Amino acid sequence: MRTIVVGGAQMGPIQKADSRVQIVERMIVLLDEARAKGCTLVTYPELALTTFFPRWYMEDQAEVDAWFEREMPGRETQPLFDRAREHGIAISFGYAELTPEELHYNTSILTDREGSIVAKYRKVHLPGHSEFDPDRDFQHLEKRYFLPGDLGFPVTRTLGGIFGMCICNDRRWPETYRVMGLQGVEMVLLGYNTPSVNSQNPTEGPSDRLFQQTGDAVGRLSKLDLGCRYRQSRCRRRFSHDRWQPDGRPQRQGGRRSENGRR
Repeated sequence: MRTIVVGGAQMGPIQKADSRVQIVERMIVLLDEARAKGCTLVTYPELALTTFFPRWYMEDQAEVDAWFEREMPGRETQPLFDRAREHGIAISFGYAELTPEELHYNTSILTDREGSIVAKYRKVHLPGHSEFDPDRDFQHLEKRYFLPGDLGFPVTRTLGGIFGMCICNDRRWPETYRVMGLQGVEMVLLGYNTPSVNSQNPTEGPSDRLFQQTGDAVGRLSKLDLGCRYRQSRCRRRFSHDRWQPDGRPQRQGGRRSENGRR
């Protein structure tokens, strides 16, 4: 039986004034904690290197581009890769990618335990809108700042398993899992940045928003405490017996059982 000890590194709030250096230092602190708990893989949330800048409307392209990374790792992110290699921990995190062709993507990467990037994914299902919306309490301008991902949903053989990635809103679309499932994926790394408040319906209460955070453990890694263990074997995979309404809220949540029939 293969054992992968996965750490879900919850970043907490990142402000517009926080620098890349400050943010990477926070990520390294979490990585050190993960090593102390025996993690072999740590995953961080969507757009981990910046505040969630699509909340703000910007017209100056230079201001927009300041939130993007032109290389990975770069000068400010290299210390994170160095510490991951020192600890022998694979890492996955999201960031805003600006390509040499000046294309903008919401991206996530996965490294091996030596700190080398082995997989890249670009977010396909972009939520939100592209122009300023005065009726929202805050903006969600992913469609203004990013292009839809052009890499599909690839899987990668690493860490003794088959891994895939998706980002935030991708989790709501069945083809995300179907495409990776057809390639034999065993674990999906999903970082997200879902707000606790609905910008279009501020009366929506916490219980209504809770459905955004439900699901199997691997599907919400960015919210897990450090040190959770996932044992990968055919007799240990778990199945859900839930029923969902068309709006994504649970209608009935049943138990979980393993392939061996145990709950």
